[in-house]
Amino acid sequence: MSQSQESWLVVGAGLAGALAAIYLARSGRKVLLYEKRSDPRGTTMEGGRSINLALSTRGLAALEGVGLAEKTLEAGVPMQGRMIHDEQGDTSFQPYGKDESQVIHSISRGGLNLTLLEALSTEPNVELFFDQRCINVDLEEPAAEFEHAKTSERTRVSPDVVLGADGAFSAVRARMQIEDRFSYRQEYLEYGYKELNIPPTEDGGFALEKNALHIWPRRNYMMIALPNAGGSYTCTCFWPFAGRHGFDQLTTSADVRSFFKAHFYSAAALMPDLEQDFFNNPTSSLVTIRCAPWYKSDKVLLLGDAAHAVVPFYGQGMNAAFEDCLDLDQCLRLHPGDRLSAFAEFYRRRKRHADALARLAVDNFIEMRDHVGSPTFVWKKRLEIVVQKLLPWYRSLYSMVSFSRIGYADAIAIHERQKRTVKRTLWALGIAAIAFTVWRISRQ
Repeated sequence: MSQSQESWLVVGAGLAGALAAIYLARSGRKVLLYEKRSDPRGTTMEGGRSINLALSTRGLAALEGVGLAEKTLEAGVPMQGRMIHDEQGDTSFQPYGKDESQVIHSISRGGLNLTLLEALSTEPNVELFFDQRCINVDLEEPAAEFEHAKTSERTRVSPDVVLGADGAFSAVRARMQIEDRFSYRQEYLEYGYKELNIPPTEDGGFALEKNALHIWPRRNYMMIALPNAGGSYTCTCFWPFAGRHGFDQLTTSADVRSFFKAHFYSAAALMPDLEQDFFNNPTSSLVTIRCAPWYKSDKVLLLGDAAHAVVPFYGQGMNAAFEDCLDLDQCLRLHPGDRLSAFAEFYRRRKRHADALARLAVDNFIEMRDHVGSPTFVWKKRLEIVVQKLLPWYRSLYSMVSFSRIGYADAIAIHERQKRTVKRTLWALGIAAIAFTVWRISRQ
């Protein structure tokens, strides 16, 4: 069967599903895109769960592949580094890269989703269906059954391929989980997150430094704030669910205001709707999901969070999902007419890097929460920037992850080799300095 005759059912019209659908449609395939939520176009986007996106090189490369990078960046705010807020209200800036060209971009999740859906609506090979919850998947036919949220009417769709891009709690993956030899593992942090808001100033400006990701690190909990193009900031609290500094400790408006004044004073003064946002917005969980394999024969494939959900602390979840879309397109082109080989190649390329990212994301949570405010950490970061400028071959782990398309696992390996090389070099320089000093003394 030629690719122009293939029909692909994409389950999930979020970021990964929508971008994958664009790539598939532009390669000549027929795409049926089903989404359990209502159509967000022309409606107010639901808030409270978004965690603003940090768009970097990998995600930009995937958007560039379909001509949407420039439009996306127009709605974003470049962030050159972290702005650290201590408990006394003082701030310090930590740049992300070795120069000002290395930035990440704060992007609204809802806004980007709309951009992708609007692009999809112009594609002749695409049909969009909303309010359709996936209730069953036949992996052999393949087929999927949907129930309409408002009418309860059921629809069975029988494409050539089912692509599960329906998020961390994927209905497609849930069906694959009961297959023989399918591995699945999920791990929750004992922390949750809650979204808050800092509005623009009275004149429509930014209340904090515009071009930075703001962090209030407090050892075992923290809050971050990412800028929005309209002057507001999306804030996210990452706290334990229960216990000391936990969400369960704040039960009244007075509790909330008092806690923020004590621990996030500089932000609390900028939050007129703090109490309302705190109690109206949900407290959501943070989960890491690993599974294998990501495909069933040449008929079913997982992509994005459905295959490899990660916690958000390296800002790479969306970037990795978008890179999935780019790599899947490349694999399909590499193996025309042979989907099984294309799926196997896609899985081989992506799996180990997705697992590496999962580790990086959890480790970076500890760094952001506990270490970024310490003098030792600041000194190490400054030294790392100096080393990058002095040694052209040296690249920090953060730079490789955020400003290149080096695979996550490969970036970790390169980082470890570089550390060993720098350590040996410093030892050699130290020994040489001691030897020179001894020689000078002996000559006196």
